[in-house]
Amino acid sequence: MTTQYSNQPTGQQRTSANNTLSIVAIVLGVVALIFLPIVFGVIGLVLAIIAKAVRHERLATVAIVVSAVGLVGGMILGALVVGA
Repeated sequence: MTTQYSNQPTGQQRTSANNTLSIVAIVLGVVALIFLPIVFGVIGLVLAIIAKAVRHERLATVAIVVSAVGLVGGMILGALVVGA
């Protein structure tokens, strides 16, 4: 059954605004900057790559950058804090 106004079947409309994995990856990247960068940064990076390659989310590129910066920046910040 199609709607009166479009050719898309009812109940099967797919929205492209689903950026769940990307948002989770961004949050994990920010957390990795402060707390356990190896754990949260790597998980965020993996989720961002999955969001980009498999789900084609719009925010995936931002999530990759934020997770990578969180991973590297968190390790540098941790080394500076421990070395001080």
